[in-house]
Amino acid sequence: MKVDIPIVGDVAYTLEDMLRIWKSKAPQLDKAAHKAWWKQIDQWRARKSLSYKNSNDVIMPQYAIQRLFELTKDRDSYITTEVGQHQMWAAQFYHFDEPNRWMTSGGLGTMGYGLPAAIGAQLAHPKSLVIDIAGDASILMNIQDASTAVQYDLPVKVFILNNQYMGMVRQWQQLLHGNRLSHSYTESLPDFVKLAEAYGWTGMQCDHPADLDDAIQRDDRHRRVR
Repeated sequence: MKVDIPIVGDVAYTLEDMLRIWKSKAPQLDKAAHKAWWKQIDQWRARKSLSYKNSNDVIMPQYAIQRLFELTKDRDSYITTEVGQHQMWAAQFYHFDEPNRWMTSGGLGTMGYGLPAAIGAQLAHPKSLVIDIAGDASILMNIQDASTAVQYDLPVKVFILNNQYMGMVRQWQQLLHGNRLSHSYTESLPDFVKLAEAYGWTGMQCDHPADLDDAIQRDDRHRRVR
């Protein structure tokens, strides 16, 4: 493999030396480059590329994430995600005000990451609010971990954006492959409310924007899936 700076050595000692050298050098801010970078960011923001047309009849996914943020922003919250369009919307519309509150597999595309990650976060922060923002396809990859949450009495919340498709796969099939859809539909989805109840959680389904806030805030039992 071609590299710019080849380093050969015992990895333990070499990394220790590299870290020691790095820590000994005080970081210097390039103010000109910093200013230019923020100028570029402002130009991107001016495009308002995250704007969307809301609806009074159906729950837009962006709106769902925005309302989730507004109703939980005063809580000590940790957010995990699965993989798909919901992952992108969560990154864009849940405004994280503190570091280390956002757990996602990023570009690795690890469907099924969100629920076990939420369980780990809840174990580490038992008094915090932990929410797995999920899609209808990804949540099924590790839904059996719901039994772990129930067994250890972990009040993890799962917020499913259900569009009955593998949304990101379908998106690229539409944009890049002439709308030739192949295996991106999920017509055999389970009833998520009944599935939640089968594991001992409380399941809720919300279909109308006017009911969304009440559904998010409802807390008649500690364990629930939406």
